Amino acid sequence: MKRGVSWACCLLLLLGAGQASALDYGAVTSSSAILYDSPSTKGKKLFVVSRYTPLERVVTLSDWVKVRYQDGTLGWIEKRDLGSKRYVVVTAALADVRQHPNAAAPEARKQVALELMEDTRTGWIRVRHAGGASGYVKATAVWGD
Repeated sequence: MKRGVSWACCLLLLLGAGQASALDYGAVTSSSAILYDSPSTKGKKLFVVSRYTPLERVVTLSDWVKVRYQDGTLGWIEKRDLGSKRYVVVTAALADVRQHPNAAAPEARKQVALELMEDTRTGWIRVRHAGGASGYVKATAVWGD
């Protein structure tokens, strides 16, 4: 009987680990937002992030979300400043944004935020610039997907 219980526990742990590894991203919705070291406006201000900056959700409380910035820094942001619309930010020095996942096209410079439209699961993601232009960029050239 003990063997059956231990197998059941292992199975539950494996299933939970798979779900825990799913990354959940959001983007800053206000023109700028402050990341704090604790879930309070009385906490230490770490730095300011601009609109469309993607942040990985780590923990969600009623009014606060613990997030991870692209450099790995953890901080707290007010829940009202973090939306569900997905954006990515260019991390390569220069990233080609293509009309199709294999054709030549314009480029996006480092730290430009692009709205994530679709993950094609081919190594390319479809994105849209705030100005309206859209295309495909290599998933390895951006962060937040």
